[in-house]
Amino acid sequence: MLDMVQVKSFVAVASELNFSRAARQLNMTQPPLSRQIRLLEQQLDVTLFERNSRRVTLTPAGLAFLAEAQKLLAQGDAAITATRRAARGSAGSIRIAFVGAATYGFLPHFISAARTLTPQIELDLVQMETAEQLQAINRGDVDLGFSRPLSGTHQLQSLCVVREPMMLAIPRAHPLGSRRRPTLEALNGEPIIMFSPQARYLHEKLAALMTDNNITPHIVQSMTHSQAILSLVSAGIGLAIVPAATRHACYDNVVFRPLDLRQECVAELHAIWSSENRNPLLPEIRSLVGSSAVRDLSS
Repeated sequence: MLDMVQVKSFVAVASELNFSRAARQLNMTQPPLSRQIRLLEQQLDVTLFERNSRRVTLTPAGLAFLAEAQKLLAQGDAAITATRRAARGSAGSIRIAFVGAATYGFLPHFISAARTLTPQIELDLVQMETAEQLQAINRGDVDLGFSRPLSGTHQLQSLCVVREPMMLAIPRAHPLGSRRRPTLEALNGEPIIMFSPQARYLHEKLAALMTDNNITPHIVQSMTHSQAILSLVSAGIGLAIVPAATRHACYDNVVFRPLDLRQECVAELHAIWSSENRNPLLPEIRSLVGSSAVRDLSS
């Protein structure tokens, strides 16, 4: 049976290709490190390193063993983590990616429900744009994502979890702030802060809204994120059409008004995942997501 201390010593030397640096990394002196490598080579009956006075290199056998040694260490770390989670009553973790827009309404609600209904599952949260989420889920780096609707060809599963109307964000002193439901036509000639093409979903949605209603916006700035747009609105630079949940952002100089539209204009947030994902906790979290699917944030 392999000695994990020897395996760890081998990986340290293989990464540094220097016994002195590897010894410092392992907080030990060089002679015992060299002894660990010799014992490992004797057990495997191979030479793992070619070494002379000038350099250390991996042999073909050493290169082949390195990949397996790294897997062994990763499995050992995973076993320790799982054991500690079990001791705390935790069933494991699930990695969830989210777009920034989810933080204004849906994500806090979801996290609160998950901590109440599935306290044994640890949530590992990471912010990613929609395109990044698609790649990360396909690689298996992320189990579940909260993103804008996917476009183009993909193999992921999707569930709409939020549909929210678009609202007009207005500097508090602007005359349109006194209207209960401004019309879209009232934006003609007004300075508009627009979502940039990098925010593809919202950019295309608002561009289509303007075109369909024969509005020619006077775009003074284009930004990717709602928070940046609202900061410019707060500074009085212009008006903006944003998803309703952004009204929960804290900008004292911004008022939000529903638009008087002839047809519905909503922004969607979707849960996305891969049917190939093998995390045993994913079905339980998906069930929790589905229990609050298509919540209407207009109320």
